[in-house]
Amino acid sequence: MTGVPAERVSTRHWVVCDTLIVDLGARMRVLSSAPRGGGLRTTRYILNHQVPSHPPGADSGGDWTHPSHYLRRLAETHGVDSDCVGLMTAVPMTQFVTHREEQDGLWVEGFATVGVTNAVRAGEPVHRVPGERSSASAGTINLILVTNGCLAVPAMVGAVQVATESKTGLLRDHAVPSWTGLAGATGTGTDAVVVASAPRGNGPWLPYAGTHTEIGSMIGRVVADCLLQGLALAAQWAEKHRP
Repeated sequence: MTGVPAERVSTRHWVVCDTLIVDLGARMRVLSSAPRGGGLRTTRYILNHQVPSHPPGADSGGDWTHPSHYLRRLAETHGVDSDCVGLMTAVPMTQFVTHREEQDGLWVEGFATVGVTNAVRAGEPVHRVPGERSSASAGTINLILVTNGCLAVPAMVGAVQVATESKTGLLRDHAVPSWTGLAGATGTGTDAVVVASAPRGNGPWLPYAGTHTEIGSMIGRVVADCLLQGLALAAQWAEKHRP
């Protein structure tokens, strides 16, 4: 597995045609719940692509029923490796946010799009409304976390856990309701999390990433800051587009 020394690990990102492209600079280990490239793999590129809130059918030009296939073709269109990790969202890329924390040579960088029209409280009964909120992209909170630390696989899972705890805490602090009307949303029905970690031997080795660790603390702050920015932008967008 190839990588780069920790002191040279860096990311670049840009937006093109409603797609955020995060270039990790080299192949890194990535754990995610992404519709394209989900699970544990190595990749150099992570995409977050905006789709319509209510996507048309496949016969109108977008194969929305197979997001992995669609995202693969999108990556190829942009000259990105097809083995990328890809996400979808209805949130405009003008609202994507980022935040970075660094301490003693260790850093965590976060990229996020925040939509809460699909918010839900974990454990409430599943509600399906014909013609509404049927898209896997509607109202999604997509979180992308990148670190120059080399996380053990259990630590990568722990990083996802901490990111989720931080997201849920922020939503509860701001009293975001479920779209069904129940109080106390814990996330949205289509959230995705991506954690990218330096390959072993190319960054500080971190066997744990819970809330008692420095990396866990940094992840919590990065996610919280991204959520704060994102919720503010979502509120501004909703106010601007109020009927």
